[in-house]
Amino acid sequence: MTVRAIRVHKHGGPEVLRLEEVEVPEPGPGEVRVRHAAIGVNFRDVYDRTGLYPLPVPSGIGVEAAGVVEAVGPGVTDLRVGDRVASFSEPFGAYATARVFPAERLVPLPDGIRYEHAAALLLKGLTVWFLLRRVREASPGESILFHAAAGGVGLIACQWARHLGVRLIGTAGSRKKADAALAHGAAEVILYREEDVPARVRELTEGVGVPVAYDSVGRDTWLASLDSLRPRGLMVSFGNASGPVEGVRLLDLATRGSLYATRPRLADYTATTEYLRAGAGELFELVLAGAIRAAIGLRFPLAEAAEAHRALEARATTGSTILIP
Repeated sequence: MTVRAIRVHKHGGPEVLRLEEVEVPEPGPGEVRVRHAAIGVNFRDVYDRTGLYPLPVPSGIGVEAAGVVEAVGPGVTDLRVGDRVASFSEPFGAYATARVFPAERLVPLPDGIRYEHAAALLLKGLTVWFLLRRVREASPGESILFHAAAGGVGLIACQWARHLGVRLIGTAGSRKKADAALAHGAAEVILYREEDVPARVRELTEGVGVPVAYDSVGRDTWLASLDSLRPRGLMVSFGNASGPVEGVRLLDLATRGSLYATRPRLADYTATTEYLRAGAGELFELVLAGAIRAAIGLRFPLAEAAEAHRALEARATTGSTILIP
C-alpha cells in the first residue's frame, strides 16, 4: 500500500525533510501495521536529521506516534486489528500516515488516552519516568534542578515532581515560559537569561545546592549545572539542545565536591517489552488520575514537518509539538 511519509536523503537543516509517497509492505512475522492518528515531534528528531545521531540515509524519520492497528503479521498474539497503540522507539519512520512496526515495541493505549495526548506524552513522559524513577529515584521533600522546565519534557517533569512531593527548581528563557512551568507544578523557576543559575539555586537551597541536576540543554549549561550541585551530587545530562558537551574534565567533578555524572539513554531503560510497558503503564496511570496532563503547544500538518523543526530549534515552543497526518 502507498502512504505519505517524510523522508531524509541527506543530513542538514529542516529543508532536507521531504514529503514523499512510499510503499509500505504487509507486516511480517512479529510485526503490525499501524495507521497513525498523531505524531510526536522531539528534539531527538532534530539530532537524527542533522546527523548528530547516526541516522542512516536515505531514511524515514521520527520515532513517536499513536494510532490504530490495521493489519497483524504472523506470530503476533497480543495485538489485534482495531487495537489502539502508541510507539516511541526505532525503527525510524513515525513521520508517516502509516508504517509497519515490531509488535513488541508497541504500547497499548487505555481507552481514556487520546491519540494526540499519547503522541505528545509517551516519549517525553517515559523520559521523565526513567529520570525520576530509575536513574535516581526522586524522594519527597528534596529539591532538584531541571533545565528547560517549560519544554515538552520539562512540563511533564514539573507535574510528576509535584505528584511525588519533590520541589522542582526549573529554568526558563522567558517569563511566559516560567509561568507555564509554575502552572504545571514547578516550585521555583529561574530566568536563565537574567539570573545567575548556580547563585540562585544556592539562594533557594540555603547555600547547600541540589542533590541532582537534570540537563537536556547540553553545552551551554554544563558548568552551571555542576556549580548548582551539593557535594557528591549527581549531574544527569540527557540532551544536547545547545550542542553536545565536549572537553569534559573529570577534575571539574572532583573540585566541586566529588560529583557524579551520567549520560543515560531511555532506550537502555526500556530495552525489554516488560520494562517498556511497565513504564508506560505508570505514566498512563498518572494521566488517567489527572496528575499529568498533555500540554500541546503547536500542531502542524505532516507536510509542514520542516516548520515544526524550525520552531523547535528556535526554542519557540512551549510543551509538546505534534504532527497531524
